[in-house]
Amino acid sequence: MKRMNIARTALLACILVLCSSATAADAPKFELDPAWPKVPEKWKLGDVSSIAIDAQDNVWVLHRPRTAQGEQAKTAAPAIMIFDNTGNYLRSWGGSGSGFEWPEREHGIHIDYKGFVWVGGNNCPARALPGLKPVGDDQIIKFTPDGKFIMQIGKATQSKGNADTMNLQQPADVWVHRKTNELFVADGYGNHRVAVFDADSGKFKRMWGAFGNKPLDNFACPPPSLKAVPDGPGPDQFSIVHAIRVADDGLVYVADRENRRVQMFTSEGKFLKQYIRHNAPFARNVALSPDADQRFLYVGGGMDIVILDRKTLELVDVIGGGGLLGGGHQIATDSKGNLYVAQTNRGLQKLVYKGMGPVTQK
Repeated sequence: MKRMNIARTALLACILVLCSSATAADAPKFELDPAWPKVPEKWKLGDVSSIAIDAQDNVWVLHRPRTAQGEQAKTAAPAIMIFDNTGNYLRSWGGSGSGFEWPEREHGIHIDYKGFVWVGGNNCPARALPGLKPVGDDQIIKFTPDGKFIMQIGKATQSKGNADTMNLQQPADVWVHRKTNELFVADGYGNHRVAVFDADSGKFKRMWGAFGNKPLDNFACPPPSLKAVPDGPGPDQFSIVHAIRVADDGLVYVADRENRRVQMFTSEGKFLKQYIRHNAPFARNVALSPDADQRFLYVGGGMDIVILDRKTLELVDVIGGGGLLGGGHQIATDSKGNLYVAQTNRGLQKLVYKGMGPVTQK
């Protein structure tokens, strides 16, 4: 009888634990800050391409001054604008200079753990937009926080394709992993690979494609958008490798935008798993939650941002509505959990983290 009571007690405890976990507040909640940021009246922003966060939680905004039209073109702000966490303007810089090739069409910005600033572009010489030179953005540039040039990896219009270890081809995004001091590049619009370099010397180290395959050339620039993604895991090659993040534990997350999937790899390029949405635009960007375990992965799609469990890639919840303009072009999180969304021609937004709450849109 005693053993039976013990078993019943254990069973009841298990049920209580399961019920508790099923009803627990389990998803991050956000609220739009409509007053963020405060852009000085003397300047106008072009298409806002990317956002990065530094160690002080300052927000670095990369935009495309050459997309400002008409009278606004005369007052276009410098390509990089820096705001504090509450949206106050701090300073700005960016653009052509001596010793480096500034991208013709600004695309990605990253602030690494040492404070260095990395900038890349995605101009395609075969499809240069009005007002842009037919120059291929085949480089990544590294600067100090005040804009002093440090290093350039690759040269404009010099890419030889996915096998090229000296040049990139319209790289979309980068991330420096603190533990190995390696630069991981989402490369990109012209190439279809992850490329890894030493962040100090710029020396090439390794590369891989979708599912860890050898990346192959596809000279469409950029690859065509898919109206729908068939059932199944998707193509054996990346399409547009649009965003990349490396978690503290070394797991790498890659947004394969046109194939509507995010793939997870080891830092050496071994494929682990993926999450795919066949019926809606997806995987435009990725960002990590700032908690110690980096529990959540944010992935922007069409009109919403999906919250995934970072380690399982299981769907947790969906951020949508509430004034959100869409899933964004690139996104970033700060140390407080706030989420920043670069919406290109629709501007930029800050979603204030409001703590954990019940799942509502899974």
